[in-house]
Amino acid sequence: MKEFGYEKQYDVIVAGGGVSGTVAAIAAGRLGADVLILEEGAYLGGALTGCGVGPMMTFHAGEKQVIRGIMEEIVERLKTDGYSTGHIYDTMQYISYLTPFNSEGLKVLLDEMTAEAGCTVLFHTFIGGAVCGEGKIESLTVCNKDGMHNVSARVYIDGTGDGDVAAFAGAPMTKGRESDGAAQPMTMNMKYLNVDTEAIKEHIRTHIADFSRHQGNEELMDTVSRFSFCGFQDEFREARERGELEIRREDVLCFETDRPGEYIVNTTRIIDHDAVNAASLSDAEVTGRRQCRQLDRFLRRHVPGFQNAVLEFTGPRVGVRGSRQLSGKYTLTAEDILERRTFDSVIAHSAYPIDIHNPKGVGTDSRFLSEKGTYYSIPYEALYCEEIKNLLAAGRCISASFEAQAAIRTTPTAGALGHAAGVAAALAAKGEGDVSKVSRKELQKQLKEQGAYLDL
Repeated sequence: MKEFGYEKQYDVIVAGGGVSGTVAAIAAGRLGADVLILEEGAYLGGALTGCGVGPMMTFHAGEKQVIRGIMEEIVERLKTDGYSTGHIYDTMQYISYLTPFNSEGLKVLLDEMTAEAGCTVLFHTFIGGAVCGEGKIESLTVCNKDGMHNVSARVYIDGTGDGDVAAFAGAPMTKGRESDGAAQPMTMNMKYLNVDTEAIKEHIRTHIADFSRHQGNEELMDTVSRFSFCGFQDEFREARERGELEIRREDVLCFETDRPGEYIVNTTRIIDHDAVNAASLSDAEVTGRRQCRQLDRFLRRHVPGFQNAVLEFTGPRVGVRGSRQLSGKYTLTAEDILERRTFDSVIAHSAYPIDIHNPKGVGTDSRFLSEKGTYYSIPYEALYCEEIKNLLAAGRCISASFEAQAAIRTTPTAGALGHAAGVAAALAAKGEGDVSKVSRKELQKQLKEQGAYLDL
């Protein structure tokens, strides 16, 4: 382990060791920056390792891969280690490709990659405040087994997902839907072993009229190495009407992991809770576990293939789709995404659709690009604000409208945003520490040299 000291000034401090924060740290470390990662949990990977989220969705726009760089390196190394199938067709064709992986393998890989990049990692460390002066963050207040301390850097990256550092530093923020502040529902995922995939496939084949996502894609059930499915709407609705389920959702959504017969169930829906309120977040965990118990009974009774399945775990913590957003130099909008606006300062692309889970109940609003295989761009100016000169946001808390955030919040895109933030932070740390003054052309050049795809 690299030597750590509270009195030391780092080049870059990354708050949050989720996908975006970890990729940011790796990118900055590879450019020679002295990087400290602060993570409240016991391992890196965020939602992928701590919330049971999977698969990664999506690196592709149709057949074109538009997210590469460090995120693609992670996938390739997982494949080499036997922890991922790599990119495979989505059997529902909601998107073109998705990427199953093994969360335990990912934990170890991210340890290896951050160490190789020369990063220092502090686990079990919470951020409780920011000390600011003259428009800059001077230090972060942290709490861990050592007690309360301050740590400092020239540049800070907020990879907390909830924009904690930005909020503590007094940066302008938004929260939730513009009309009423409501956030997308949280979800507590479940993971099962010993699911009978063939029983599910046979049921879908013989009831294909009930599975709209699979109509016209039936051949993928037999040609793709891992299976995903969505359906059982009637059974779900009837169970809700009987009072067996409190989950205000319309269907069951499941994804097979890299291990045959192991499935992630992404179906609970925890509405009217606030991810940045301690009491509300605590209640969301209890609500999520209660819904998981109800859902476990439902799956065993009504979904073929789950009768003898083994419930591996719930959580381990509730998954959050959205909360605070930075109000940055530029705010990405739904129009930018749907119209595929281009930016001279582009730092990432994505093709994941606007995907809004109803903040108040049943229903999911998915808006696809008008032309299959097209993708949108994200500018550097969405990663910083004018008020705090040495702060960058990465991942789902960048400057984006409620609708746009519903598109850029998923793993590959969050990782691509982290990649850009890490490179920019390293460049800023070599200069005045002002992230707004980073040369866009140099940022793009360094990203491309690290393997990122940019349509320039």
